Amino acid sequence: MAKDVSAVRIVRASDRWHWRNEWLESWQSFPVTGNFDLAGNAHGLLMVNNEDTIDPGEGFDAHTHRNTEIITWVLEGTAVHKDSLGNSGEIRPGVVQRMSAGTGITHTERNGAGRLERQQLHVVQMWIPPDEIDRAPSYQESDITSDLRRNTLLPIASGMPKYRGDAAISFGNRYATLHVALLDPRHSVNAPDALYGHVFVSRGQVEFEGQGLLQQGDAVRLTRTGGHRVSATDEGAELLIWEMHGTAINV
Repeated sequence: MAKDVSAVRIVRASDRWHWRNEWLESWQSFPVTGNFDLAGNAHGLLMVNNEDTIDPGEGFDAHTHRNTEIITWVLEGTAVHKDSLGNSGEIRPGVVQRMSAGTGITHTERNGAGRLERQQLHVVQMWIPPDEIDRAPSYQESDITSDLRRNTLLPIASGMPKYRGDAAISFGNRYATLHVALLDPRHSVNAPDALYGHVFVSRGQVEFEGQGLLQQGDAVRLTRTGGHRVSATDEGAELLIWEMHGTAINV
């Protein structure tokens, strides 16, 4: 495809990569498990968009990341984070978390519920590259529950100068912003104009202008386009929308 051609591509929930073990079910918008070329499979800057369900009392033991900006958004349950910088946190719905791996950070992430509580952790985790490698690692989280205005695009994590002061947390890539939209029934927002966009239906159902009905777990990959109207159906919806003005392979 020529670089100056606009495109809209639907990725259905059932067409995502699926990986499962005894305690984890992972639906991956981009292939992650066993993939060592995340940038090569990215859409724009977005290399990972995993929707994971983790059983009570389970999770990821200590492991290390480098030169990755990792954003976590919890849909249900509590994610417990601890890292080698001494940070710890409990990430619940309405809290956005960012971990900038930089030169290297080791962390654990687990379902905060005990095995007898029967509360699964349902979480979306997203990775983009930094715009400069080998920065010092860092961590940030913010409870934005009181700021979650309905029926509008809200920038919640950004490195773009235009959203400085508006986004709850910042990350180390000046070409990307993550928005969330909480839509009441029959309300809508417009996808931002950008070189690349990614619209993920994290809850509910929506009608995407020109493409029809999208279910929970469906995504739209936009290239050199935007402004499309996205409208919730009768049950309402939640959207995670990336606005990106660069590509992972050029960072």
